[in-house]
Amino acid sequence: MNPAGPDLVVLHEHPEWQRPLFAALERRGVRFAPFDVTRAAFVNTEVPGARLYFNQASPSAYLRGNTRAVPLALAYMRTLERLGARVLNGAGAFALELSKSAQAALLHSLGIDTPKSITFNDPGALRHFAAGIRWPAVLKPDQGGSGARIQVVDSIEQVEEIFRRDPAYWLPDNLFLLQEYLPHDPGQGIVRLEFLGGRLLYAMRVKTHGRFNLCPSPVCNPDDGEGLCELPAAGPEAPPVEFHSYPEVPDEAVAVATRIVQAGRLDVGGIEYLETPDGRRVFYDVNANSNLRPSVAQAWGFDPFERVVDYLCAQLDKACT
Repeated sequence: MNPAGPDLVVLHEHPEWQRPLFAALERRGVRFAPFDVTRAAFVNTEVPGARLYFNQASPSAYLRGNTRAVPLALAYMRTLERLGARVLNGAGAFALELSKSAQAALLHSLGIDTPKSITFNDPGALRHFAAGIRWPAVLKPDQGGSGARIQVVDSIEQVEEIFRRDPAYWLPDNLFLLQEYLPHDPGQGIVRLEFLGGRLLYAMRVKTHGRFNLCPSPVCNPDDGEGLCELPAAGPEAPPVEFHSYPEVPDEAVAVATRIVQAGRLDVGGIEYLETPDGRRVFYDVNANSNLRPSVAQAWGFDPFERVVDYLCAQLDKACT
């Protein structure tokens, strides 16, 4: 380890998302270096040069023309960990975020209510399960990100036509899920709980208005709907996604989400669930890359990026100004 090097290295792919974190690190005097995984290389014999690494790479990189960022980030984290480095939200947590099918298996193994899913690499294979499929269903890529390529479908024939019409729809990893469709009250939306160091940071209700891109970052979903990452999943007439502080989040929901965070070994992460009209509380998404929403955290009385820096400094066993 180079004593003259940074204490912290932040792996990232979307510099706009990282601006608030980098600014907070600079204010607090943390010696850090960004590592942009979009165009990068590493050597397998290189001794890790920092005391701590923090993964902020995103599965949705392919939507921004950075498809190769994800495998590079995963390979680099695996190498760092083999060489003895400590990586927050490391290879295991990132691999979990990259696979909706792995998330579904984890939640099911924990006895947590989660949508029934069929993972496939050929639509024709769905016919083996046709008798058990309830329509409509949700079609989504195994490697998700910003709600891309998620849609509600009504038949196997429609799924086959989607991929026949556009073979590039299979990108980036050639795996899709056909998932149980869960109706919910659009006035209530879904709930997202943000965790830091295994404890709840804040909770929010997200009113989707039919959209699937629920990225909490103001860069992606500002209040005016003109974000850099916005994907018009619900058509241009749909209102912007709304993010509201939810201090009344049930203790039982927090307890379940905490179990997911612990089982998934997430240092920082967001867990999402929705409530169905028949009373189910269904957990369906695990996010290792938390794009924090300052306006929601401020309603809880703090700056979320300052809290992240507090956590990073504690992991470094370092007093930060």
